[in-house]
Amino acid sequence: MSRKKVLIVDDEIHIVHVVAIKLRNNDYDVISAENGAEAFELACSQKPDIIVTDFQMPVMTGLELVEKIRQYDQTKDIPVIMLTARNFAIEDQQKEDLQISQCLSKPFSPKELLESVEDILYHRAVINR
Repeated sequence: MSRKKVLIVDDEIHIVHVVAIKLRNNDYDVISAENGAEAFELACSQKPDIIVTDFQMPVMTGLELVEKIRQYDQTKDIPVIMLTARNFAIEDQQKEDLQISQCLSKPFSPKELLESVEDILYHRAVINR
């Protein structure tokens, strides 16, 4: 089985670093971006299996990133986990419209994120059999 590729997008470098270590230690390939614009380019060129993105970022927010990747055939089906600050809720309707697989509030544990990534990719594999 080939390794799954995860794109992590966050302007807080320590979060990217901690998440990347956890995922790499569990056999994932990790690519990262500091903002939504950079992430969009990577999503198109690298075709990750899943994207973990922060909500609030400079240049392009996580929501704007998801809106953009949903518009293109090569990226529209990539599952997304959205990381949000405690007091920042995304409307259920918005989550549904943008097909956001899951929202995790910061601070989250890397283990919790890993479990979410594994659950989403596992369910996706089962559905696509």
